[in-house]
Amino acid sequence: MSKAKAKGTSAETAVVKFLIDNGFPYAERRALNGALDLGDITGTPALAWEVKNHKTYKIPAWLKETEQETKNAKADFGVLVVKPNGVGVTNTANWWAIMSLEQITNLLREAGYGTRR
Repeated sequence: MSKAKAKGTSAETAVVKFLIDNGFPYAERRALNGALDLGDITGTPALAWEVKNHKTYKIPAWLKETEQETKNAKADFGVLVVKPNGVGVTNTANWWAIMSLEQITNLLREAGYGTRR
């Protein structure tokens, strides 16, 4: 396995462990799915997850990728998880979860916060 692939696998595994420990017992790494990528993690209904572990950040491109995977997976929400430089896999709670403002407000409304217009 290449070093880059090993970094990605390590990050995805850390996020899965975090999700399992925090109320998503069916979370698991998704097998590669070819051209129709569905995200990195499955087992969390309505959510598509994209996990990134890179030295340089390409947030706009990664958000576009997450958006496409969310559509491919027919998920309601997509979450981009980024491992910040200097924050290890044992400190996953401090990684960044990124989504568009529209998605987070929709998610919060569905959870009962705010009001619909």
